[in-house]
Amino acid sequence: MPFTATVLTMFPDAFPGPLGVSLIGTAWREQDLWRLETVDIRGFSNDKRGFLDDTPAGGGPGQVMRADVIASALDSVERRSRPLLCMSARGRPLTQARVKDWAGTPGIIVLCGRFEGVDQRVLDARGFEEVSVGDAVLAGGEAAAMVVIEACVRLIPGVLGNAVSTGEESFEDGLLEHPQFTRPRTFEGLDIPEVLLSGHHGHVADWRRRQREDVTRERRPDLWALHLANQQAKAGRKD
Repeated sequence: MPFTATVLTMFPDAFPGPLGVSLIGTAWREQDLWRLETVDIRGFSNDKRGFLDDTPAGGGPGQVMRADVIASALDSVERRSRPLLCMSARGRPLTQARVKDWAGTPGIIVLCGRFEGVDQRVLDARGFEEVSVGDAVLAGGEAAAMVVIEACVRLIPGVLGNAVSTGEESFEDGLLEHPQFTRPRTFEGLDIPEVLLSGHHGHVADWRRRQREDVTRERRPDLWALHLANQQAKAGRKD
C-alpha cells in the first residue's frame, strides 16, 4: 500500500485543498503514489448535536476537545505503524529531518486541533507527537496538517519526477537555498549574475555555495551556528 495520510478533523471538506493540485495532486489522483483519507471527528461524538468539546478543567476561556471522542475517532483507523501527529502551536518545530523520517514510513495520522486544544490525556495515552509549523497560532490544525503532508509526499519517489531537484533545497544540508534566476536576462534594470551565464560549472557551484552561506547567516543565525558546529565536528573527526 502506498504512503497514506489520514487526517482526523472537524472539517473534512477542507481537504484536499492544495494537496489536490499540481504534481502532488497528480501523484494522488492519477498515479496512486500516495493516498489521502479524512475522518470526521464529529461522527464519534455521543452528543446528538455532534459536540466534541467541553469547558477547560480548572476554568478559563474557550473549549477543549474531549479525550474520549478523539480516542474513538483514532481507534476507528488502521494505524499500520504510522506516526501519530497532533498539530499544535506548542509542539516541536517541524524540520526537514523529521519529514524525511516520516516519508519513509507507511504514512502518517494527523490530528487537527481546534478551540483551546486537545485533552492532554488522549495525546499521552495514544502516543501523539505534537508538531508546530511555526511560531504563530492558527484557528485550527487543518492548514498545518496540509503543510506536513505535502512536505512528506514530495519526497516519495516519483512524485516530483526529478530527485536531483531536491539536493540543494533549503535544510537539506543545514543551509538555506541559494537565489534562483531565469529569463529575461534583465528585469527592471536588474541583471542575472554574470557567473550564472558563464557556463563554468565550478564557478557556478562556488557562487551558489557562498550565496547559501550568506543567506543562512543573515536570515537564520540559529541554523548558521548549527552548521558551523557540524563543520567543526567533521573536521575534528578527520583529525
